[in-house]
Amino acid sequence: MSNNTMVFGTRAVIEAIEADKEINKVFVKTGLNNDLAKELTQLLRERDIPFQYVPEQKLNYLSPKNHQGVIAFISPVSYSNTEELVQQLFEQGLTPFLIMLDGLSDVRNFGAIGRTVECAGAHGIIISTKGGVSVTPDSIKTSAGALHSIPVCRESNLAKTVEFLQQSGITVVAATEKTENKYYDIDFTKPVCIVLGSEDEGISNPVIRKADYLVQIPIAGKISSLNVSVAAGVLMYEAVKQRLNSIKQ
Repeated sequence: MSNNTMVFGTRAVIEAIEADKEINKVFVKTGLNNDLAKELTQLLRERDIPFQYVPEQKLNYLSPKNHQGVIAFISPVSYSNTEELVQQLFEQGLTPFLIMLDGLSDVRNFGAIGRTVECAGAHGIIISTKGGVSVTPDSIKTSAGALHSIPVCRESNLAKTVEFLQQSGITVVAATEKTENKYYDIDFTKPVCIVLGSEDEGISNPVIRKADYLVQIPIAGKISSLNVSVAAGVLMYEAVKQRLNSIKQ
């Protein structure tokens, strides 16, 4: 990751947070416990910014600069808010079409999904602040720049976000192998949010339990599942097909 996406040093990171910079995550050296470090960690918790204690060797590997035990990774985009986005979509007379990524970890998959979101005309992506992907230069590159032009919302609790979407009249459809329901039997012409999970464990239990529908993509081969970005494309273009057909009728 290039240095122009990083901020080094405890005071500099505090100032970046107070200046409302969009921060993906912060690495703090294990054992760093001075007063300024305590001020930083308190601020990180108050602002719900992801942070992680790591060995000094990791910080040294990331940058030879004098990091003072703290490195923050600045997002190249400004994140959106789900509630504000949904309100805007309804006010504009649009039928919300959203994608939620629960625990996705591969930035290349994230970028590929972002590219499909833009091409399919979906209205935005929802990710979690805790674990999983964030918008980075690598994900933007893989998305062919799409992540610069589509809203990406970052929420601290995806299960509560699902509840908000449902209360707003948006159907939540979760892609999982743990169902016999086929994706093409769902009505995607209504306001909808498609949820996809992590590459290894799928959608978390708190989220999948709240979904309105569970759907699977039939697999005819020996491999049991599709790559998550491919699965996202299949589901999104089913929604595109249904929405186009509903206009023609």
